[in-house]
Order: sequence, then structure tokens, then C-alpha cells
Amino acid sequence: MNCRHCRTPLDARRDVFLDLGAAPPSNAFLREADLLRPETHFPLKVLTCPECLLVQVDEVQRHDALFDADYVYFSSFSRSWLEHARAYVALAVERLGLDERSQVVEVASNDGYLLQYVRERGIRCVGIEPTAGTARAARERGIETVEAFFGREFAAGFARARGHADLIVGNNVLAHVPDIDDFVAGLREALAPQGCITLEFPHLLQLVRQRQFDTVYHEHFSYLSLHTVERILGAAGLVVWDVETLPTHGGSLRLWVQHAAHARPATPRVEAMRRTEARAGMLEPAFYRGLQAEAERIKDELLVFLIGERRAGRRVAGYGAAAKGNTLLNFAGVRPDLLPFVADASPHKRGRYLPGSRIPVVDESRLREWRPDTVLILPWNLADEIARQLAWVREHGGRFATAVPSLELF
Repeated sequence: MNCRHCRTPLDARRDVFLDLGAAPPSNAFLREADLLRPETHFPLKVLTCPECLLVQVDEVQRHDALFDADYVYFSSFSRSWLEHARAYVALAVERLGLDERSQVVEVASNDGYLLQYVRERGIRCVGIEPTAGTARAARERGIETVEAFFGREFAAGFARARGHADLIVGNNVLAHVPDIDDFVAGLREALAPQGCITLEFPHLLQLVRQRQFDTVYHEHFSYLSLHTVERILGAAGLVVWDVETLPTHGGSLRLWVQHAAHARPATPRVEAMRRTEARAGMLEPAFYRGLQAEAERIKDELLVFLIGERRAGRRVAGYGAAAKGNTLLNFAGVRPDLLPFVADASPHKRGRYLPGSRIPVVDESRLREWRPDTVLILPWNLADEIARQLAWVREHGGRFATAVPSLELF
């Protein structure tokens, strides 16, 4: 394997960041008929480039197979994420002076969760989304959506046909593209000369500090720092002029990006984040070692807890059929004997089975009927929101648990 940015040869033994064995794709949810067939498992090994320090998984399955018409992640089922999108739109409109003459493009626009707030302000907008189900949901909201994978060639054609974008939004997509250089070149092609790109992605610094190994799955081709992203953007003639830290997804960065020729000055936050990453050791190889032992510790803690609860005759159910939960359950080898079902708010997941573990996904009403002693919240980044949503669990003496970064009962 060569680095997907700088093409440096990578050594599958020397450059290992994390090895989670083999697993099916984390969003490849099963239908009942699929239970009669074997699942294909792919290696889930993440490597660090010794040259540019891009942390990356090999594309062992094609991205168009991962993001297909049966893709089940719909952004609008998290109230906190909708509020995050609404607040972002208000900030961007004010900061960039967007109005009805502007054009906003969101790459990986999913079900229109964000562009609905742009449209409400009378600003022209269009989403670029490769998965048919989410694109259809966006159109039902009245959001114009083009079904396509984004890259340089697509962006050049889009700009010729529709004009350049004053704002390009890329929330949690930069990590999802196998050819990151082509994707970033597309951002450059589609951006107006005075325009702005914002990119949000989970910060690799927090992934390591908070032992968030379960955010590793096949859809995440890259794991990103400001240091490495600046290098990738710079190769395409783009520069970062501001950085925000966000609490989303366990700790994210939002980068404000422009053409290198644009005169907008960089804010002090850019240099401050560079120093933060350097002080944390992110420019040194030692930073990229040690997560393996932490992942194995978390796996052991979860198994000891689940086995202990079963032996004691206490019931544990799951909540949130998130991709990160599938990484955790498959790495730990959890099956329905330890976790009989996982409830979820999304009708697109209910009635299916988690990939690998084959744990059924059910409606929340099943939780009420079953009255579990503990609800294991798999999307730990939404634990507070979910615990409030399921506050009735405490009425029968139930409690909640999360497994990452350590087993916590509350």
C-alpha cells in the first residue's frame, strides 16, 4: 500500500496505527434473508504514513460499494446534529455575508439536514450526495440534490454548468473519500475566487486521547489532523484561515478554507492549533503508537461487564445502531447471547440486523416492554441526548452505560 496523499510506501508491520482484525462494513446492515448467507469480512488495519503522517485504512472494499443505494445512515434522526447544522448556517451566513445572490454547495449532503436551513434563508443551494436513499429524502424536503461522487472532474463540470460556489460545506466527508487529493482538487475547482470552504472532521488528537478506536471503520479512509490536512490542502492551492474546535463526534475541528491567492488573513486560532498538535507530539512517530493496547482494554472491560450481568440474571439491551457501535461489538465478539437487541430511532435500520454480530435492530417500544436493567448506549457521543430521551428507564430502576473511553455506568 502507498500513502493515499504523498504516495510513500507503507509497511503493514512497521506503520501500524491500529489493527482491529477483520469485520464487515459497519453500515452494511442485514435483512432477514441475508442471515442465511455468509458475510464478507475485510481487514480493518490502519496505518500511519511516516512522511506526511496521514493515518489511513487501505481501500479493501470499493467506496461505491460502501456508499450504495441501501446506505442506512440518515443525518436527521439526531436532534443535536440538526441543532448543530442550524447554528452553523446562521454563523456562516453572517460571517461570509451570504444572501440570495450567493450559491451554497454541500458535499455529502445526506438527507438535506443542513441545506434546509440555507433554503429557509432564501439562499440558492444544492447538495451533492452519492447515496440514492438519502438523496431522495433530501428532494422530498425540497432540496435540489445531485446524485454523484464528488471529485475534480465532477466539480469542473458542475462549475461550468452552475457557476462557482460562494460556500462549500463538507461535514464529515473528508475522512470518507478514498482519493483525498482528487476530492480536495474538486473543492478548489468548484470554489469561487473569493469563496470559502468549511470542513468538519473528527480530530485525530481526540481520537487518540479519548481512546475512540470505535470510530475506525471501513468508510473512514483517513483520520485527520490539522497538520496533515493543511499539507493536503496546500498541494491543491488552498489554505486554512480559521480553525474551530467542536464537541461533535467526540471532538472535531472545523476548518475555514480559501484559495491561497485570497487575502483574508489567518486568525490566531490557526497557529494556536498548530502549536497544540505539536505539543501533543503529533509530529512525532511515538504519538501513533499505543492505541492498540487501549482498544483491547476497552474490549475486555465490556466483555467482563456483559458476561457478569448475564450470570447475575440482569438484562442488558443496546441503544443506537451506530457504525461505531458495530466496530466495538465486532472487535469484542459480542453476539445476541450477551446483547439481545439494539433499539434505534431510525426506521431505515429497524427490522434489520447489525453486520457481523447479527444483533436485531428494534423499535424503542421493545425497550419499554423488556425493561432492561442497563441500556448500553453505543453512540457515546450522543449519550446525554439519548439518556434524556430514555429518562423513563430510570423509573424501573434501570441505568445507562457507555464503553468508550472506559466502561461507565450512570
